[in-house]
Amino acid sequence: MLRKSVQLINTTQINDLLVGQGDDRTILLIAGAGVLVFIALGLLLAFARYGKLWVQAYTSGADVSLVSLITMGFRKVRPDMIVKAKVMAKQAGLNISRKDGISTAQLEAHYLAGGDVMKVTNSIIAAQRANIDLDFDRSAAIDLAGRDVMDAVRTSVYPKVIDCPDPERSGKNFLSAMSKDGVELKIRARVTVRTNLEQLIGGATEETIIARVGESIISSIGSSDRHQDVLENPDRISRAVLERGLDAHTAFEIVSIDIADIDVGENIGARLQADQAEADTRVAQAAAEKRRADAIATEQEMKADVASQKAQLVLAESEVPQAMAEAFRQGNLRASKG
Repeated sequence: MLRKSVQLINTTQINDLLVGQGDDRTILLIAGAGVLVFIALGLLLAFARYGKLWVQAYTSGADVSLVSLITMGFRKVRPDMIVKAKVMAKQAGLNISRKDGISTAQLEAHYLAGGDVMKVTNSIIAAQRANIDLDFDRSAAIDLAGRDVMDAVRTSVYPKVIDCPDPERSGKNFLSAMSKDGVELKIRARVTVRTNLEQLIGGATEETIIARVGESIISSIGSSDRHQDVLENPDRISRAVLERGLDAHTAFEIVSIDIADIDVGENIGARLQADQAEADTRVAQAAAEKRRADAIATEQEMKADVASQKAQLVLAESEVPQAMAEAFRQGNLRASKG
């Protein structure tokens, strides 16, 4: 009887233990199923949001993973722009490998730095088509420096023309220069330049080109003996200016300098000589007037001196009778006997 009771107690404890273990397993299974459902739901939502972009990247061979698209959302990066840039680069035949090409990480970093991803990508594609050496790092640096990298590539392919002087910047329509014979020449030049991508970062801008060209033109005309020499051969000025290497340390390479218009102004030398002659005449007139005033003053002084002498003479003559009377009284002077 006692043995049966013990066996009954042991059986009951084992059943309770098995029931407890079954509850723990159920809880774990439910928890695991919940996690799987949550993960599946997250993947479903992510695919619903980024699936179209991922399919576009995958079918284009753009090498953008779904995980990268999801993490872009957390980093406040526009996934559509990154995918579009990668697809464009791939279709253009650019290297987009993660190791040494235009990688997704590079595009994201440039976007987060405030750069224009599409403009950089388009500039690299345009440079490749024009056989211009331009990699992603240089293009991104140019873009972040505030320069229009697409315009720089375009100007490298199609040089642009700069007016010297530029009426919009300086308000002047021509340069004024004077040759050695004193004649003024009014000149307007046109400078053809192309972008120097290697010196675009830190290189001087168009204003420096205009200033240097204008200064050189004025200097070259000033060294000419006659203004007729410049009128007869204006390309001599262009060659002299072009040989000075005015594009050093600038963002441009000067292709040509052409004299677009040249007019004869006034004869500044003759005007200066006339002004100098008039000034000399005025100085001479002033000196003559001073001498005349001095002569008049001297004349008046002499007249005053003569009047003073006459007064002294009259005074001396008035004292003669008194002296004679005094001499008669003292017996110093006697009348002579006839």
